[in-house]
Amino acid sequence: MRIILALIVVSMLVGCGEGDEIPHNGSAASGRTIPTVNQQPTAGPGNNQNITTSNKAIGTIATGDIHTCALFAGSMVNCWGGNARGQLGDRTNIDRDTPVTVFGIGPATAVTAGIYHACALFSNGVVQCWGYNGNGQLGSGKTINRTTPVRVSGVTTATAVAAGGLHTCALLSGGLVQCWGYNGRGQLGDGTGPVTVSNLSTIPVTVSGITTATAVAAGLSHTCVLLSGGTIQCWGDNSNGQLGDGTTTLGLTPVTVSGITNAIAIAAGFYHTCGLLSDNTVQCWGRNSTGQIGDGTTTQRLTPVQVSGMTTATSIAAGALHTCVLLSSGTVQCWGDNFYSQVGDGTQINRLTPVAVLGIETAMAIAAGGSHTCTQHADGTIQCWGDNDHGQLGDGTTTHRVTAVKLFGPRG
Repeated sequence: MRIILALIVVSMLVGCGEGDEIPHNGSAASGRTIPTVNQQPTAGPGNNQNITTSNKAIGTIATGDIHTCALFAGSMVNCWGGNARGQLGDRTNIDRDTPVTVFGIGPATAVTAGIYHACALFSNGVVQCWGYNGNGQLGSGKTINRTTPVRVSGVTTATAVAAGGLHTCALLSGGLVQCWGYNGRGQLGDGTGPVTVSNLSTIPVTVSGITTATAVAAGLSHTCVLLSGGTIQCWGDNSNGQLGDGTTTLGLTPVTVSGITNAIAIAAGFYHTCGLLSDNTVQCWGRNSTGQIGDGTTTQRLTPVQVSGMTTATSIAAGALHTCVLLSSGTVQCWGDNFYSQVGDGTQINRLTPVAVLGIETAMAIAAGGSHTCTQHADGTIQCWGDNDHGQLGDGTTTHRVTAVKLFGPRG
């Protein structure tokens, strides 16, 4: 059985206290179950399966800890993988190894996946969420798990949404940011947190001092925004330096990441953060226990450092303990934790610097989850690799994959 997260996500999350960290299989170097992996898929659904036009993704793809979601034809949201908390949104708690349509919502413009929940953004600025809600991360004003989407209270002008460990944030049209859910590490950014009685908010609260945000990223217990001037600000848990301000001091309100003035994109992992810069280089900071910073070491970094050899990046994704970039050529490189082959180089060896993902040549979007990674391609197909205990690769099996396999396609 898979040992769940730091990334260790515990399968008994429902029993965790509000102040508990969420564990994940990537952080427990000792005691992890050795996965059975296949270089190539077995006969039947998988890498050799032809994907029909109706089964192709048309937009964003998002990876949670053990589930994955994407937009398909008609901008409908489909999800697959682990579903114990209703994070697939199909009115059940049954794991799915191929995509199923999220129930009861119309065409969406974006989708995001947290550890055990997911959210969709709509063209009218409304956000709906589903799945685990023990800390109010669905934003509905309650803490009841939902197997179908519920509307986030009061959000009507959202332009982007990011789901973290036990919290969620939305970028609003005027450059403000609102967050909701667990706040025990200050990840909601409203100046409260561990000092409050409940340590959570079931409805959105406004992040203090943010007025010019253009992008938002949510990690396990921290949050970051890209500002219009190219700087980055972060708040929340900083025990591993993931706020990038040169300290390990908890941030109840946003602090500026040191030394970055030309960022164009951001990504937040469990305990690390990365920024894509305007010159197509990448800098990362925070925890580096498995090489997820990409600087050739396992040294924790309290301020940004350059990812080794990276000069043509166009998009970035941070998983639990690994990181990936999409290059201008359409290829992908990854680094960091590789216990479940989430780096995609055909091995299970941690990588301290970027290595090429085998078989990926035409990617146009990338997403990194707990211990798996997915790409969407120019022809609309999706390919995934890594941990597959719950069917999160979507290839019709629960077999771990050391290289990329194609999505099988929705069942309906």
